[in-house]
Amino acid sequence: MTIAEIASRAGVSKAAVSRYLNNGYVSSEKREAIRRVIEETGYVPSQQAQTLRTGKSRMVGVIVPRIDSESISRVVAGISKVLEAQGYRLLLANTDNNIQKELEYLEVFRSGNVDGVILVATILSGAHKQALGALGCPAVLAGQRMEGMSCVYHDDQGAARAVTELLLQNGRRRIGYIGVTPRDKAAGAARRAGWQAAMREAGQEPDPAWMEQSDFSIDGGYAAAERLLARVPDMEGIFCATDSIAIGAKKRIEEDGRRIPDEIALAGIGHSRLSELVRPKLATAHYYYQTSGEEAARDLLEMIEQGIDRKKQLMLGYEVYPGESV
Repeated sequence: MTIAEIASRAGVSKAAVSRYLNNGYVSSEKREAIRRVIEETGYVPSQQAQTLRTGKSRMVGVIVPRIDSESISRVVAGISKVLEAQGYRLLLANTDNNIQKELEYLEVFRSGNVDGVILVATILSGAHKQALGALGCPAVLAGQRMEGMSCVYHDDQGAARAVTELLLQNGRRRIGYIGVTPRDKAAGAARRAGWQAAMREAGQEPDPAWMEQSDFSIDGGYAAAERLLARVPDMEGIFCATDSIAIGAKKRIEEDGRRIPDEIALAGIGHSRLSELVRPKLATAHYYYQTSGEEAARDLLEMIEQGIDRKKQLMLGYEVYPGESV
């Protein structure tokens, strides 16, 4: 089925069909005739032809560190919601937390047929900045902040500080921290800094012996809690950089025969579904992950469609959920 055949069936000109397909002006009578023919025949416009005609593929590349992460899925849901409403399609690239894969996908999208890129970032390097600058199309970062880039990110330090303060307000003093690599400026460095700030404000210098590092998994949280409790068995509370880490820590604490929160308090960040399902419910900070995806997509579409890059940097807030674990 071609545009000429649609025009013939609808009794209109080829120019009218072309305007209809590209959202141009067509009289209501002609528009209805064209719509009816397209519906009856199941005609789908050639994406390649549309790209040649408009110079746009209406496709956006989205690079994510994990596809099995609840928080990432919420970000992607927000991106998809906004893009699809504007007629764009999403090309999803999963890196499995591999920095080299992130750089490779940026190169793929540089040479590929996309109108823009959203990078849901973890660890950013000079190579990332160089690759983003060489893309040749608009790009937005989600989850991290980088100077000179449009970004949507979270108040990681503020959230970590507020959750640690919740532990302190409930009479805990010896509060340990299980975090991720500080190379991750958001989930790693900023959340650790929030814990440290709250502890210092309470008159306690954070002891390096009270800190452990994990990956983002439940198993990693379990192993880190085991090391921490072996070193400091009289810990009164543990703040974890993510809910998944906290769920792993919870399992290890309970295997030690210690009751939460009576003997040791526990808190995380993310307000995952698991944080509501476990008992006692996990104290945590709620992040607006879907909103961050929506905002990132809106910023990108503005850059694509209006040619405007405001280098906008938007930090989203959080809500503390006290749960039952403190």
